[in-house]
Amino acid sequence: MKVVVERLGAAYTRAGVERLLVIPGPEDARVRTPAGTVVQIKAPRVVGDYRMIVQPWRVIEVLEEFAPTSLEISDKSTLLPVTRWARRAGVPTVLFSHEHMSAMLQLRTGRAGSVAAPISLLNRILLRQFDTIVVTSAYAAAEFARVPGPRTARLLKVPLGVDLETFHPRERPAYDGPLRLVHAGRLSREKSPHLAVATAVELHRRGVPVRLDVLGDGPHRDELEAIAGAAPVVFHGHVASRSELATRLAAADISLSVCPAETFGLAVLEALACGTPVVTADVGGGRELVDRSCGAWGSPDPSSLADAVERLAARPADVVRASARRRACEFTWDRTESAMLALHLDAVASSPVDRSA
Repeated sequence: MKVVVERLGAAYTRAGVERLLVIPGPEDARVRTPAGTVVQIKAPRVVGDYRMIVQPWRVIEVLEEFAPTSLEISDKSTLLPVTRWARRAGVPTVLFSHEHMSAMLQLRTGRAGSVAAPISLLNRILLRQFDTIVVTSAYAAAEFARVPGPRTARLLKVPLGVDLETFHPRERPAYDGPLRLVHAGRLSREKSPHLAVATAVELHRRGVPVRLDVLGDGPHRDELEAIAGAAPVVFHGHVASRSELATRLAAADISLSVCPAETFGLAVLEALACGTPVVTADVGGGRELVDRSCGAWGSPDPSSLADAVERLAARPADVVRASARRRACEFTWDRTESAMLALHLDAVASSPVDRSA
């Protein structure tokens, strides 16, 4: 989400739009940046390092001062009162849906049935409260499309892009070692790092010479180290530099981006852009990015995904790596940024509120 917010904010500013960003943080703050004003509202931690604004009226106070012509929200819960304020004020609203709520909560809790009804109700409310809901994949759209009853919001699919200059193939010296796998992402349950590690363990159990490099940190690292056991899995912690992350992705033979609940899969695109083919789950947004030319997929269990790794590793590496880069080049940030800017401009143009004064 952070990458998306930064990219879109910079694009809006380049287009001459005055942009305000309101975020949660450890204390109140206001900073003027090249991409507009950032207002930080003191908010409590809810899970790990995540914070949530629990006083939506404070956001409304900031917005009343700023007087926005359109409003883009990336929060599906505590900021619903802000959409009601926007409706009364005649301000068009856009929800950028970054997660598949039912799938994400199922991963966190391990319970499917217990979350289905409340999530369906929440999605029904979102469809009535917002003017437009932006999704990044057909998988993400399906969660809203199957909600019964009347709705106000239109669904708009806008795929994300990838930084093709930072994430690009590197020269690969001759190598005759074990199959190099990589998993990049936060080590929290909704990203399914457990499944990636278990896949490497399964390959090791089969006698496949393999090494998995895990790039990232998070609350479940201890659990993952226990799952890895004596298998050749190396935990590198958080990689702060995007350039360094790209270098490590490019050095791998296969990237494991196996989360079945991803609404898009930016990590998938970043690996593909580096020329590294991807094994992913056969459900989720990541599957929509990977075709047979640049990757493989399996059901979200270690055995099936290990099979996918072996199938992919048996193919000519040079051909697959070239196909991976070509596939990534189909997803540019320019396209994403243009679509979102056009959405806001169209929403303002069609608003019944007179903004000429």
